[in-house]
Amino acid sequence: MSDISHQAQTNESKIRVIALFVLVIAIIYLLTLSIILPIFLVIDFGLRGFNVGHLSPLGFVADKLVKTFRLPIKFIYLPPKRFAARIGFLFSVTIVVLQIVGINTLIVTIILAFFAFLESFLSICAGCYVYDFLIKLKILR
Repeated sequence: MSDISHQAQTNESKIRVIALFVLVIAIIYLLTLSIILPIFLVIDFGLRGFNVGHLSPLGFVADKLVKTFRLPIKFIYLPPKRFAARIGFLFSVTIVVLQIVGINTLIVTIILAFFAFLESFLSICAGCYVYDFLIKLKILR
């Protein structure tokens, strides 16, 4: 990956910690149905997905934890992760809208939590696979 610029990279440990936070927030939301939680996720995913990730509260805390616990630094290509954050943004917006209109959010929240689990514990980024597929189809560049 030496040909990838530093700006197009991110630390995989940081991404996995953020995914763990998303998983925990989704679980707490399922237990409380506090609309503040998915609204927070909309904001955080929005920041990370739309090129202002340096303002992400979850990213800030994840950075501190990665440094404090000296988690490994493994640079990975950022655009698929940004795309995955945009998918998380859409899921979070969907949860907020469904709750506002009185429709059960259980399935959408479980799907979001499942993908956060895959990323945080297994380092499997489903959104990254979708990104790669769309690149191969020349839908994305």
